[in-house]
Amino acid sequence: MSDTLKLTPLNDAHVALGAKMVPFAGYSMPVQYPTGIKAEHAAVRETAGLFDVSHMGEFIVRGPEALGLIQRISVNDASIIQVGQAQYSAMCLETGCVIDDLIIYRFPDQFMLVVNASNLAKDWAWVSKHASDFEVEVKDVSDQTALLALQGPCAREILRPLASLNVEEVKYYRFAEGEVAGVPAVISGTGYTGEDGFELYIPAERAEELWTTLLDVGGGLGLVPAGLGSRDSLRLEVGYALYGNDLDEEHTTLESGLGWVTKLGKEYFIGQEALASQKKEGVTRRLVGLRLTGKGFPRPGYEVIADGEVVGKVTSGTVSPTLGYGVALAYVPVELSKVDTELQVNLRGRHVDAVVQRPPFYTEGSIKR
Repeated sequence: MSDTLKLTPLNDAHVALGAKMVPFAGYSMPVQYPTGIKAEHAAVRETAGLFDVSHMGEFIVRGPEALGLIQRISVNDASIIQVGQAQYSAMCLETGCVIDDLIIYRFPDQFMLVVNASNLAKDWAWVSKHASDFEVEVKDVSDQTALLALQGPCAREILRPLASLNVEEVKYYRFAEGEVAGVPAVISGTGYTGEDGFELYIPAERAEELWTTLLDVGGGLGLVPAGLGSRDSLRLEVGYALYGNDLDEEHTTLESGLGWVTKLGKEYFIGQEALASQKKEGVTRRLVGLRLTGKGFPRPGYEVIADGEVVGKVTSGTVSPTLGYGVALAYVPVELSKVDTELQVNLRGRHVDAVVQRPPFYTEGSIKR
C-alpha cells in the first residue's frame, strides 16, 4: 500500500482482522474482510454490519450568520432543520452542477457539514471562500473525528445496552449527543444501506476502542465488520447515488435525481438561477435506475443502447446480492427515462436487455423513516 495514502484511526484493526486494503479517496480502506463481500452484504440485510467511514469529512460552522452561509452554499432549505435533526443536501456550482452531496446537522450552537472524502479539499476551499462573506467561523475537524456506521435490522438491539440515551428516540435523520460504551458520540439515525442503523461520530483516538467493543457485544447477534465492497452493493440496491460515479460537476441536481432536495423557492443559493432556468426549459437527460432482464454484470462505463444506438453510459452497476439480477444507474435522454422503457446494456459486445425502474430496487429494508 502506498505511503502517500492516509490511514483511518482503525487501520491497524482492519489489518488485524485480515481485511483486504485498497486505495479509496486518498485513504487505505478495507474493501472486504475474509468473510467476503456477499457475506458482509447479507449480514447487513439480515443482522448487522459495522463500517469504518472515518474517511468522510466533517466541517463545523458557527457564528451569528452560520445559517446564512449554509443557505447560500446548499440547495436544500436549511432554515427548516430543527436542533437535533439532519438534512440531506448538495452544493452546486453557478451552473447548477454538483460540487458534492452532503449531510447538514444542526446543533444548538453550530452546524456540522459531512462531506465526501474524495471532495474534502475541494469542499473545504469552497466553504472557506464563501464563509468570508459572512460573520462565521468554519473549522475542518475531519482528522479529529472518526465515523462508525452500525447498520442492519439488529443495530438498535446492539447499541441499546451501550448507549447513554434511549436509542429508540433517535429516529431517521435525527441525532443526539451522548456516550456509547463510555465514548463521547454524536449518535445519528442515518446510513447508506437502506437498513435501520446509526452513524457514530466519535473522537478519533477512541475509535479502535469502540470498534472492538461493538464487535464484541454485537457478535452474538450476527454483527460483522463490513467493507467498501458491501457498502457499494448495499447502497446501489436502494438507489443511493455515489459522488464521482452518479453525481459530478457535469450534471445538475435536477438531472441527477436530486430535484427533491433542490428548493428553488428559498432565499438565494449558488446555482439557483441556472437550476430555475433548467426547470423551466426542462432537462434533456436524467439519471435512472436500470434492471437487467437478461443475465450480466453491468459495470460503470458500459454503454446503454436504444434501437442499436448508444444513448448513455452506466454510472454504477452490480449484480444485486439480495435480488440476484443486475441493477444499475445511468444517464439517458429524458425521452427514454420513463419507467418500463426497454433498453439494453452493452456488456463487452453482448447487448443485454434492461428496463428503466425507479429506485429503490430492494424495498424490504428495515429502515424506519
